[in-house]
This record gives sequence, structure tokens and C-alpha cells, in this order.
Amino acid sequence: MENKYEFFVEQLRKELLDATGYEEKQIYYKKKEDFPPTEDDRLVLKCSEANGKAEICALYIRELYLSYKKGRSMSEIVKAVMDRMQRISKAGILKKAGDINDYGKIKGDLFIRLLNRELHKAELNDAIYREMGDIAMVLYICMGEADGCMTSMKVKKYMLEEWGMDQNEIFDKALLNTYFFSPPRIYCWEKLVFNPSYSGDNFMNLVSDYSIRTDALGNCLSTTKRTNGAVAVFLPGVAGRIADLMNDDFYIVFTSIHEAMIHSVTSTDPETLRQVLEETVYETTPPEDFLTFQIYQYDRDTGEFCLAG
Repeated sequence: MENKYEFFVEQLRKELLDATGYEEKQIYYKKKEDFPPTEDDRLVLKCSEANGKAEICALYIRELYLSYKKGRSMSEIVKAVMDRMQRISKAGILKKAGDINDYGKIKGDLFIRLLNRELHKAELNDAIYREMGDIAMVLYICMGEADGCMTSMKVKKYMLEEWGMDQNEIFDKALLNTYFFSPPRIYCWEKLVFNPSYSGDNFMNLVSDYSIRTDALGNCLSTTKRTNGAVAVFLPGVAGRIADLMNDDFYIVFTSIHEAMIHSVTSTDPETLRQVLEETVYETTPPEDFLTFQIYQYDRDTGEFCLAG
């Protein structure tokens, strides 16, 4: 690790110790390979503790370092961190942490998020997830929300043991929660460009007809929040509804973790879609939002997903 990076880490730690009044042991640097492994280096702030549960704020330190190199001052970074910690405190995350061993108290906060299995292999080691090709459908708990920003944590295997619940039952509950947290929507690009208030089309309304596209351009599927919206295709009833509207099987092109393009199998072929996906990922998808280079297919007759041939 370069000396400038190390100096920045230590300087930020000292500034945060002064700003928070924390003891030395409450703020520490964790390399990504240190147990438990994480996606990147972090500066960890152990904010408070109650009933054996600690409230933690983990900063992606390399992102802060890059912003520092681009001209952001240390005082600006410290202020942003302090503001973030205040929002976390207001969200009541510590109280929620005390409830995680009680399934009855947290079952309404479970939800599903998609991650690439290989890229996140280390952090998925102790997580609860279903496999779908190279995609992991990961079980999370919503720990709180402040200023429109959700704080969450992966469900660990030991939690499942504490709950004494069937894993499939928990997953079904989480998928249903995810549906209601942020319902699925299809987005028309033209409406997105010309109507700032456009929030997508509710194609799941069974009492009205929806004119879904069956040409090569396809349909952009996400959710009302449009964050981690690629999960929409796996939510209860969604794939079946799309297939019925198309009267066809369909391909799924995950352009990021936030959305997927849906194409009728009659209108295009997997190889063409794969080429378009690769170009899209390399040109427009941030690395942290990448999900997969694989093209998936939904079979209307069987109701199952698979990798497209």
C-alpha cells in the first residue's frame, strides 16, 4: 500500500477521534483481506454498544482517499462522516440490532438483493442466499432508513439457526417483502427523458391491459425506487405476468444490479444480447453495480429460469 494512502488513513482516523471523542479502540483500520473479508478496505467506527450488540459505521476508505486526491479537504470528509453517523443514529439501528435474534420482530424487514456470486465470494461465505447461475439472491435485513438512505446487513447462518425457521419459508417472506418495499415497474426511455416525475408503468395491475414491447428494443424492468431493482424479475408473479403479456418466453439482460432489459425470445437471440450487454457494462455500468455477463431466460411453460443457450 502506498505511503500517501497509509498517511491519509491514519490522519482521517486521528481527525475522527478528535471529532467523536471516541477511545482509540473504537476507530480502527481493517484491510479487505482481514477476517471477515470485505470488498475493500474499511475504517470502522464502533459507535456504541448495548446488550452485547455494537453499532458500527464502516467507511469505504479507498473511496474517501480518491475523493481527497481529487481536492476534497479532510475537514469536508470528516463533516460528511459525522453527518452520516448522525443519520444512522436517528434511524434507530442499534435498537434493531438488538432484535435480530427474534424472527417475529424482524420478519417484516427481510428483503432480497442480487450480487455476483464470484465477485462477492468471500463475503457470501457466511451469508444466506439462493443461487441462480452466477447470481446470488442474498437475504438482507433492513436496519433503518434516514434521509432516503437504507442501511442493511446480510443475514448470517447463525441467525437462521437462532430463528429455528425453514430457510425456504424465510426466503419466500423476504421476496414478498421486497415486492411491497419497492414494487416492480417497467420504464419507457422516452418518458424518462421528457417527464422528470415519471415513476414507471404498473404492468402488474391485473385489471388493466398493458402494452408490453415485443420488438428487439425490449423493456426496462426495475422497481419504484430504482435501486437494486434487478431483483424485480424474481419477485412473486412478475415473470409469469411478463410472459403472459408477451405471450412468449423471454430473455433477461441484467445491465446492472439496478435494472434488467426484458426481450421476447422471438424478437432477438442470446448472442446479440450478450454483445450488447458487454458493450453496455464496459461503457456505462460502474464496477460496483455490475451483476453478470450471462443472459438468462424464463420458460413460460415450466415457470423456471435458466441460462440462455
